[in-house]
Amino acid sequence: MNWFTAPVLAGARVTLRPLALSDASELCGAVDRPEAFRWTTVPTDADGATRYIQTALDTPDRVAFAVVDNDSGHIVGSTSFYDITPANWTLAIGHTWYSTAVQGTTVNPEAKLLLLQRAFEQLGAVRVVWHTDERNAQSRAGIAKLGATFEGLLRKHRPLPGPPEQTPHNGPRPSVWRTTAQYAMTDVDWPAAKAVLEQRTLG
Repeated sequence: MNWFTAPVLAGARVTLRPLALSDASELCGAVDRPEAFRWTTVPTDADGATRYIQTALDTPDRVAFAVVDNDSGHIVGSTSFYDITPANWTLAIGHTWYSTAVQGTTVNPEAKLLLLQRAFEQLGAVRVVWHTDERNAQSRAGIAKLGATFEGLLRKHRPLPGPPEQTPHNGPRPSVWRTTAQYAMTDVDWPAAKAVLEQRTLG
């Protein structure tokens, strides 16, 4: 089984399909309230969406999906596998965002159910990881609700936008850094988490 392919993952409410450059216009249109995405990098225009998709496609250990609402046929967000490490039987789920119009619905539970079934049941993963800004209370609550376990804080884990600082070693480097909250689920946790997610997809 190839961990680096993006198959179509179909559910009752949403379908996850490979993200493509042709999705740029529709993807940025899914960002219905840009101010609601302060913790997440989202594309707000077609050029930004093209760059967003190209970055995802060019990242070797990332597999990116468009999240498509089955009723409307429109893209309502995106999600990815990343930090894919078959040698360790592990991967992460992230780069996830949805239109505010579908937040709080069955879209996220079903998308996560599809991704976790792919990870644990098709790929045979033993561990799935989530990362989020330690200040993002909504994201942290959502990850915990999936049945993932909080494992700790990763200090200076990701650079954040800001003016670079000059160093005598390798030139400019970021001056603002994110502390990341890390959560994980193992294959032992999966059966109980799956039962909860299946119930949540019923609405």
